[in-house]
Amino acid sequence: MNHLPSDHHQRFILANEVHARPPEALDTPERATYVAVIVDPDDREREHNHLAQLCERFGVMPPGESATHFSARLGSFRLKWEKHGEFSGYTFFVTGLHTVAFSEPANGYLPKGWLSDIPGRTIVAAHAKLIASGAEPAGPAMLLEHFDGNVPVGAEIGDGAGYAYTDFRIHDDGCARFLVLDRSFTRRQAGRLLQRLFEIEVYRMMALLALPIARRQTPRISVIERSLATLTDHIAVEGGEDESLLNELTKLAAEVESALAACQYRFGASRAYYELVRNRIAELHESHVPGLQTIGEFMTVRLAPAVATCAMVSQRLLDLSERVSQACNLLSTRVDIASEKQNQALLASMERRARMQLKLQQTVEGLSIAAITYYAVGLVGYAVKAAKAAGFNIQTDIATGLSIPVVAILVAGGLRHVRNKIVAGEQHASYGL
Repeated sequence: MNHLPSDHHQRFILANEVHARPPEALDTPERATYVAVIVDPDDREREHNHLAQLCERFGVMPPGESATHFSARLGSFRLKWEKHGEFSGYTFFVTGLHTVAFSEPANGYLPKGWLSDIPGRTIVAAHAKLIASGAEPAGPAMLLEHFDGNVPVGAEIGDGAGYAYTDFRIHDDGCARFLVLDRSFTRRQAGRLLQRLFEIEVYRMMALLALPIARRQTPRISVIERSLATLTDHIAVEGGEDESLLNELTKLAAEVESALAACQYRFGASRAYYELVRNRIAELHESHVPGLQTIGEFMTVRLAPAVATCAMVSQRLLDLSERVSQACNLLSTRVDIASEKQNQALLASMERRARMQLKLQQTVEGLSIAAITYYAVGLVGYAVKAAKAAGFNIQTDIATGLSIPVVAILVAGGLRHVRNKIVAGEQHASYGL
C-alpha cells in the first residue's frame, strides 16, 4: 500500500462535493411535492432542529449539523432535504397514484403543522406527478384536467424517454404543477429529470428576486443622472462655486455607492441563477411537441427580458458611479489648480514683502552705523579729554574728528560680519546641513 503525504484538510469534502444532492431513484407512478424556503443565516440552527424533530418522530437518525443534504424514508413517504446558500429545498415522495389530478399530494403525509412551521419564507412550492405513458404526448383533455384550463408549456424530454408539462402558475393550493409522462425512463433518469424541473422553478424565482429591486432603482437612477447632468453643466462654467459643486458631487457619489451596495449582490445572484436555469433546461434535452412552447422557449420569452432588465439597471449604476467619479476628479483637479494659483500668489506676495523688509533693514543698517559711530566717537572724545587732563599733549577736537572715519569703518565691518554669519547659518539650515 502506498503511503501518501498528509491530506489537505478539505480533500474529502471537495472530493464528495460532486456527489452532493444526488437525485432520487423513482418508480412510476410517483407523486412529489417540492418546497423551497429562503432561510436567514440566524435560522439555520432552528432549521436543523426542526428537521431533526421530524426524523425522531419516525425513528430515523437525523442529519449532522454540518450536512448539506439528507434523504430518508419516513413511514409511508420519503424525504429529501437540500441546503443551499440562500435557501433550502424539501422534496417529499410517495409511490402510487390517485385518479384525480394532484388530489392527494405527497406533503399530505406529513405530521400536521410540521410543514408550516419550517423556518424561512416560501419562495417555491410545487407538486409533480409521474405517470406511465405510451408513445403519444398528453392530449388536450389531460392537460385541461391537470392545469385547470391554463395554457401549458411542455416538451419531449430525455431524448424521447418521456414528456414534461407545466403552466408555471401558482394554483389555489399555493403550489405550481408539473406533469411528467414516463415512456422509457430509468429509475435514476426519472429522479434526475424531476429534480431538474424543480430546480428550474426555484432558480427562476431566485433570479427574479432582483426584478423588484431593479424597478425601484430605475426612478432613483434617473433622478441621479439628471442631477449629475446639471452639476456637470455647472462645472463647465467658471463661476467660483467649485467647493460647493464638489460637496454636491460628493453627496451624489455617496448616494450611488449606497445604491450599489444595496443591490449589486442581488443583481449578481440573478445572473448566476439565470445561468443555472439555462443549464438545467439544456439538461432536459427538449424536443418540440406540436402546439406547445418548450420550457426553454418559454424562459427565453418570459424570463430573459426580466434578467436583462436587472443587468441593465446594474450596468447603469456602475456607469453612473464611474461618471460621478470622473466629474469629482475633474472638479477636484480644477480646485487644486485654483488653490495652487492662490498659493503662488501668496508666495509672490511674501517674496515682495521679504524684499521690502530687506531694503528696510539695509536702510536701518545705515542709520545704525551712524548712530553707533556717533556714540562711539563720543566715547573716544571722553577718552581724549581724559588723556589731555592726564598731561598728554593732545588736541581734543582734532583727535575726536580723526576718530570718526575709523570708528565708522570698524562699525560697518562689524555689522557686515554679523550679517554674513546669520545668512550663512540660514543657508546651512535650509540645505539640512
